[in-house]
Amino acid sequence: MSRGLLEKHRPFLPISPKTPMITLGEGDTPLVPSSKLARELGCPNLYFKLESCNPTGSFKDRGMVVAVAKALEAGSRGIICASTGNTSASAAAYGARVGVPATVLVPQGDVAFGKLAQAQAHGARILALNGSFDQALTLVRSITQTHPLTLVNSINPHRLEGQKTAAFEIVDDLGEAPDLLCIPVGNAGNIASYWRGFQEYRRAGRAKTLPKMMGFQAEGAAPIVLGRPVPHPTTLASALRIGNPATWDGAVSARDESGGLIDTVTDDEILEAYRLMASGEGVFCEPASAASVAGLLKLHRKGLDLQDLTVVCVITGSGLKDPELALRFVQSEVTEIAAEAKEVEAALLAPMAQGRRAP
Repeated sequence: MSRGLLEKHRPFLPISPKTPMITLGEGDTPLVPSSKLARELGCPNLYFKLESCNPTGSFKDRGMVVAVAKALEAGSRGIICASTGNTSASAAAYGARVGVPATVLVPQGDVAFGKLAQAQAHGARILALNGSFDQALTLVRSITQTHPLTLVNSINPHRLEGQKTAAFEIVDDLGEAPDLLCIPVGNAGNIASYWRGFQEYRRAGRAKTLPKMMGFQAEGAAPIVLGRPVPHPTTLASALRIGNPATWDGAVSARDESGGLIDTVTDDEILEAYRLMASGEGVFCEPASAASVAGLLKLHRKGLDLQDLTVVCVITGSGLKDPELALRFVQSEVTEIAAEAKEVEAALLAPMAQGRRAP
């Protein structure tokens, strides 16, 4: 039975005697060693932190459980967020769990179907905005100033408190912090959270070293790299389609204090990593998650020697969040046959006859 994130990491979280210990089983996600990419990159100590294994399929659950628990503690009458998808799914799930109404503002037409379906299934009130995520966030910030609702985007400090616990788990599993932590950067809360977690664990004597934080934005949505907001961000990775990150300063601090970087990856590089993860590692991640792996591939191609480094790539969300993208961009042969043994045998032997390996 899962103790839940609040109970497990209680000493490191803003928990009071009045904080309800709610949980959907978030946290304790696997740290999986690479097989194929480790060999190809010459990086024997390459791992994937599968945040896709959280209850709603993304890392957002770590922060949401803390934000919603503290909202309940404060007597909030509802929760609200702006979202490109994952935050809305998580807010809706935890709202349903504790019986608090959830309202989500999403950019019309810019949310992957799998994420929107989750929010709908959990009973959230969904407002589709004829505008961008950045506009949606501005609106919900304004609304919470005059209504008894709790904003559960990453500008809520309790969100970052929950998300930092993934760094604790990485250190616990490895016995030390990695040399490099590769992570996608959209609204920028996650890179700041991980950095906070690594720092707190070192101060507590749980780790001796700190990683370099290696963040990656989509090329068409790279305000931090450009040094200015992007009015019309574009990328196939919807979770990265953010032109003015709420935790911009925190991301820059994580980069600079750790001696890391924040760089861009193209949509083609994201798709390459997306396919490699699914077909080579057995990890089906959403496109935004693949940005962490795409960034590592880019660094390797530019000459970074990974032989003696321990590297963790954060896989922030499940590929089931955006199944349409897989159908559009991943080529997989589907052969229709009759329901007869000889037809199955013929299909199995066909690749051998064409000089390919049969399954």
